[in-house]
Parts: sequence; structure tokens; C-alpha cells
Amino acid sequence: MPVLRIVTDIAAPVERCFDLSRSIDLHLESMVASKERVVGGVTSGLIGADQEVSWQARHFGIQWHMTSRITAFEPPHRFVDEMVRGPFATLRHEHRFEAHGGGTRMTDVVDVRMGWGPIGPVADVAAAAYLRRLLTIRNGVIRRRAEEG
Repeated sequence: MPVLRIVTDIAAPVERCFDLSRSIDLHLESMVASKERVVGGVTSGLIGADQEVSWQARHFGIQWHMTSRITAFEPPHRFVDEMVRGPFATLRHEHRFEAHGGGTRMTDVVDVRMGWGPIGPVADVAAAAYLRRLLTIRNGVIRRRAEEG
């Protein structure tokens, strides 16, 4: 199963980065290219412990639907969202935040598996590369917003 690890340093307090990372509104702003929208659960503001959000978006010309739940919540240092319904066999995204160099080191650890039988390993690598690109874009939006103050 591919595991992504993305580290982003942000010149802002841990608490601010934590809250921006769980903002439904900021997530939508960062995913405007895929026309992502919320279709259920927490639809705006900050998502928290044991809450769910359902998304609809277009990727690779296909309409995708996915529901994620916050399965671990340790403010302001860590939370985990996991897909409970959707296209992946496994999608687990751990968000970590630690004070670093007068700001925050934000680390995303993502376990992803498509589960598509014999073509699964190839699909897993493609999904991981695509998710890395999406998360890099998202993290850039978080960084800009956090550093604006």
C-alpha cells in the first residue's frame, strides 16, 4: 500500500495551522479546479472529532463520491480522517502539527490503496501520485492563509 509523507513548514502558530487544515471552507477553496463540493455531513466551518463529511468532485473526467470521518482528534497536534464510503479500498490521512523554527511543521501521512484486483498496484501508484499533487496544492493554500495572519 503506498504511503505518502508530505512535510510543509509554515510561519504561523500550530493552532492556526491545525484549524485551517480542518476547515471545510478552505478545503473547498483549495480544490476549486476539481469542482469539489460538499454533499453531506459537516458542510462548512471546522470539522471535529467523530464527524463526517461527504464530497463530490471530478477527477480524471469521472465524478467521485466519498465520505470521510474524523477518527482521531488531538488538538492542536494531530487528527486523522478516514474514508468510510467511496472509491478507495483504503484511504487514511493523518495530519500532524508540531512547533518548528518559530512556526509549524505540518506533516501529512496518507495510506492509500485502490483495491482494483490485478491492476491494483499500478492504480495505487497512480492514485498516490495524484493525491500528492492535490495535497501539495492544498498545503500551499493553507500556508498562504496561515501566514496572512
